[in-house]
Amino acid sequence: MASLTSALISLPATTFRRKTLGLKLPVPKVSQIPKITKGNNSIRKSGLIPCAITAHPETLSIVKSTIAKQLSIEEGTVTAETKFVDLGADSLDTVEIMMALEEKFGVSIGESGAENIASVQDAADLIEEVKAAAT
Repeated sequence: MASLTSALISLPATTFRRKTLGLKLPVPKVSQIPKITKGNNSIRKSGLIPCAITAHPETLSIVKSTIAKQLSIEEGTVTAETKFVDLGADSLDTVEIMMALEEKFGVSIGESGAENIASVQDAADLIEEVKAAAT
């Protein structure tokens, strides 16, 4: 198995031709495939295509109640699709929400992860990603 892995890593990019359509499809080297790295208990993404991690219902529920509490609004007005802007949250509110979520879940998200959060679902999904990376 080890020899197969080292052989795959050292392969140059290859082009395949599809005879019927005449298409060329480049195949990247294994070393060029992006990966998630973990540093300072936060996740940094380097050129990743976002994957569809859907948060557990319990996580989403905790995130919704935390956001409602931070913004002093009724929890029923917060849904997974709700954007922070639609709730009247400014950038300071968003930072405070993320800090409360870090404390609630015992994780460290970091600034780079928090910058891409726009909705309640985004926050819950990020919590799941960070928890999964920590294990």
